Order: sequence, then structure tokens, then C-alpha cells
Amino acid sequence: MAGRGRVGGMRVLVAAVRRHPRETALLAAWSAVEAAPVLVFGRSVAGATDAFLAHRMGAGLAWLAALAVAAAAGAVGSAGAYRPLAGIVEPLRDGLVRHVVRGAVHEAVRTGRQGDAAVARLTQHVEIVRDTFAGLLVVVRGFVFTLASALIGLTALMPVTLLLVVPPVAAGLGLFLCMVSRAMTRQRELILAEERIAGSATALAAGLRDIVACGAEDVMAAEIGRLIDAQAAAARSVARLAAARTIALAVGGRLPLLAIVAASPWLLRHGATPGAVLGALTYVLQGLTPALHAAIRGLGGSGLRLAVTLDRLIEAGDVPAVPRPTGPGGELRLSGVTFAYGPEAAPVIDDLSLTVPDGDHLAVVGPSGIGKSTLALLIAGLLTPARGIVRLGGTPASEVTPDARALIPQEAYVFGGTLRENLCYLRPDAGNGEPGTGDPVLDAAAAAVGLTALVERLGGYGAEFDPAALSAGERQLVALTRAYLSPARLVVLDEATCHLDAAAEERAERAFAARPGAVIVIAHRMTSARRARRVLVLDGTRAWLGRHDELLTRCGPYRDLHGHWAADAAPGRSEPPRVVGDADGVDAVAGPDLADDPRHVVPDGTDREEQMVRDLGG
Repeated sequence: MAGRGRVGGMRVLVAAVRRHPRETALLAAWSAVEAAPVLVFGRSVAGATDAFLAHRMGAGLAWLAALAVAAAAGAVGSAGAYRPLAGIVEPLRDGLVRHVVRGAVHEAVRTGRQGDAAVARLTQHVEIVRDTFAGLLVVVRGFVFTLASALIGLTALMPVTLLLVVPPVAAGLGLFLCMVSRAMTRQRELILAEERIAGSATALAAGLRDIVACGAEDVMAAEIGRLIDAQAAAARSVARLAAARTIALAVGGRLPLLAIVAASPWLLRHGATPGAVLGALTYVLQGLTPALHAAIRGLGGSGLRLAVTLDRLIEAGDVPAVPRPTGPGGELRLSGVTFAYGPEAAPVIDDLSLTVPDGDHLAVVGPSGIGKSTLALLIAGLLTPARGIVRLGGTPASEVTPDARALIPQEAYVFGGTLRENLCYLRPDAGNGEPGTGDPVLDAAAAAVGLTALVERLGGYGAEFDPAALSAGERQLVALTRAYLSPARLVVLDEATCHLDAAAEERAERAFAARPGAVIVIAHRMTSARRARRVLVLDGTRAWLGRHDELLTRCGPYRDLHGHWAADAAPGRSEPPRVVGDADGVDAVAGPDLADDPRHVVPDGTDREEQMVRDLGG
């Protein structure tokens, strides 16, 4: 099973039972009552047979009456077991729903794609787990109490028969357990094949018009056909193993019966009555054999499907253990910052005041050469402002420890060595896996940023590589993952995704936005601004701060950058940017177009995706 440190499906089932001790005790008590007929069945048959053979009709009828009373008690016990059974099963179902939804939301937030397969898991597999877990509990407790009752009855009736019954029953169970591991592998293959068919069918239905328009019906039919053939092969493999269970059933269920029949002359010569022999056969036929058949068929059929399906649900719903930034956090504040490249040069950044709370997602946009990269260097403490001050967590930028922030420039730096050494350069303790193997922390970071394919192509984290052999986009992915793993709570992406395609850029930015701390994106594409919580627009001597939608309405330069021209755009004015306070006392820059708009500051707090996760129990 994939996923280190993940809780196994069987452990979840055991925990579900142990978490409800009262219901478990009640279920055991009612099960003991339900097994009462098995306990007295053989003894009643033996007593009645011997009584009737001795022409003692009253005694024989009394034994049959005792059997009828036990049967009535068993019916009461069977009815009483359902309430505690529901008390164990239903909470497990609710927990699985929360787990799958949390995993689906995390995946959607991370990738920006809908989780159609997760919906299939939620609607189908959770119900499979609920129903089969309830059936499995019924089978297991029935087998345990029936076996115990039959063995107790045999001991009381004729102890020597235990030597004829216990060894073949144990051999049958042993043979079955030897098949379980292989059967689980085949069952998992079947479930994964069914998931692939469901996902492909959903995608096929969504793109049916495009498929017909492109004349790709035959290609898609062949692709779906291959998936169906793979599912059929997996189903045949599972069926073959199901047939092999018949051997275990024959050994454990039929051999005890044959052994008692073969030994009956010897038993009769050594003092056993005909009733005792018939009672022993009754314990085997009406107790042990049905219970063993039910246990092997239930555990080998629906039980295996339950274990594999539950493992799949847990695996799919797991949220990767993302490295948690440990560097000092806090608010980034620029107060009246001015910077120029030379004493006589015009300021690139002029009297800029800005506040970026810890946890914010800010995009910086503007025409080429307007000062966006200069702003990134000022924030990183690599440039010193001529006037004003930059503080992170109340500490001047030039005095902040290196682990507090990370700057990824446009040209990513990758050095020769192993991939692990590159990724863990800022966080040496992040990759603790054995050389040449996967590492859960590195795996989570690579999956989040989009580096997994490159890791596989290079041959794992321990692979040596030549940086010159990587493309510019691949070097950027390595640098982005290195920053993602770093302890820094403030990350500045200075066109750090410019060599990636739009989908890869979106994935990386969403990963940093979901990561604890703040991220500032010097935007290469305007789509980065649409994804950000707030946008800072630089236009020489002016600056605007706000949400994407309001900037399109109130900020002419932002509309120009987006290609949205408006006939009623407000005329530009030349006054410098000024500081405007929001309702929470957080300062933000506003240009004249937003100066009178009280909505220009987005309130602090979580974004909608994070709130959704919390609402669903995350």
C-alpha cells in the first residue's frame, strides 16, 4: 500500500470497535444469547435420541422442549444485536465521509481540478465499507460464538471428539489465511481498475462533443476497451482465488464430519451411546461447518473487498504531511520606502507604504521595468531603501535571519550534486529517507509543486545530475520545491514560474498559497493576479492595492494590463500614493482611484478554500 505512516484499513476497523466499548459489550452479550441453540443443540439431540431408544418418551420430549426454548432465546439475541451493531458501524461511516471529503477538498485546492474520482469513492466505496463492515461483524461474532459453543458442547458431551474436530478445522483456517495476502492484492487491482473506468467514463461524457467533432470515437473506444479488459482480467483473477477457497472449506468443514463417522464404531465400543455420536455429528453439521463456511466465504469475499476498499479510501483521503515552515513569522511592513539606483536617478520605488499580514497571498503587477523586482529585493533585504524602512515581524529587513524568508528569482539556481541535496539545501532535516528511496516529506512537497515527474525521470532523490541538462522550467521546479521545503514563512516569487506553462504555474502558486505563511508573487502572467487574495499595481509614481474584481473597476492601469478598456475610465492624476487605514488598523497603499473606496483592503483571515476545509471538519 502506498503512503508511509498511513493508518491501515484493518487497524481502522479494530479501532472502530474499540472506540465503542459499551456497544461492543452489548453486541457480545446478545451474540452469546444468540448462540444458545448451538450450545444445547447437540446435547439435546443426544439426550432425546437415547431417551427415545430407551422408550422414555417424556424424557425425550423434555430434551426437545429445551431445544425449542434455546431456539427462542437465540431469536431474541439475534434481534437485540442490531442496535449495538449500528452503534459501531454508523460512526465509522461518518468518519470515512469526513476523511474522503477532506482529501477531495485538499486535492482540489492543491491542483485546482474537481475530484470526480473522489465523488465516486464517496458515493460508492463508503457505502461498500459500511455494508460489508456490518456484515463482517455479524459473520465474525457468529463464527466466534458458534465455534466456542460447539466446542464447549462437544467437551461436555464427549471430550474425545475434540481430537477428531479441532485439527481439521485449524488446518482449514490455516489454508485460508495463506491465501489472504494474495487475494487482497488481486482485490486491490480490481478496485483500482473499476476506479479508472469510472474516471474515464466521466471524462468521456464531459468531452463527448469534442470527441465527435475531432473524429476520435475509435481512439476513445479503444482506450475505454483497454480499461474494461484490464478490469475483466482482474475480476477473473479474483474469481480463481475464490474457487481456491473451496479447498479450505472442504478441509475445515467436511473432514471433521468424516472423521467422526469413521471413528463411530470405535466410539461405540468404548462406551459412547448412539445419541452421543449423533449429538457430536449435530455439533459439526449444525454448528461448526455452517460457521466455518460463513467465516471463510465472508472474510474471503466481502471481507477482502472491505479491507482493500477501506485502504483505498484512507489512501485517497490522506492529506500529505506538508513540511511546516518553522522560521520566524510575522507581518511584513514597508513604511515610506523610497529607492533609486544612484543619487541623481529618478526613484524606482517612491514613498511606498504596504502591509502584508502573515498568511497573505499578494500579487505584484505592473509594466516591465516599473520596479517590481526592485521591490522584491527590498523585501528580501538585499537592497537598502534610501528613505523609509522595511520590517518583517517588527525586525528591519537587513537584520532578519535568513530562515525567515525565501526569494526565488527568475533565473533559478541549481547546483551539481544529487536532487536531494538541492531540495534540502534550506532544510537539511527535510529528507530523512534512505538514499535511493522515497521520502514522505519530499514526496509531499514534490507532489504539491509539480516536481514528481522530474524526480521519476532522474531516478529518485539520490540521483546525480548535471544542472545544464535540465530545462529552464525544470530548474525552476527544483528551486520552487527547495523554497517550499524551507522554514521560511515569507516566500517571494520574482517571476519564478516564467519558464513554466500556465497549468504548471497555477499548480505551483496554489501550493505556496496553501502553505503556511505569506507568499508574494511578482506576476509573470496576469492569471497570477486573479488567483491572489490581493493585488498591488505599480505604475511609476502611483500604486493601487485591492482585489482583482475591484481593481478592474477602479484602476485604469490594471484594466490596461488585462486588456480591458473602459470608455468611462477615470482620468489619471499625478499625485503620489498615500497610506489608507482599514477597519482593522492595517495600513495599505491606495492610489487616487481607490482613495475614496472603503473596500480597497481585503480583510485579514483565511481564504475561501481554507474556510471550506475547516467547515468540512479539517
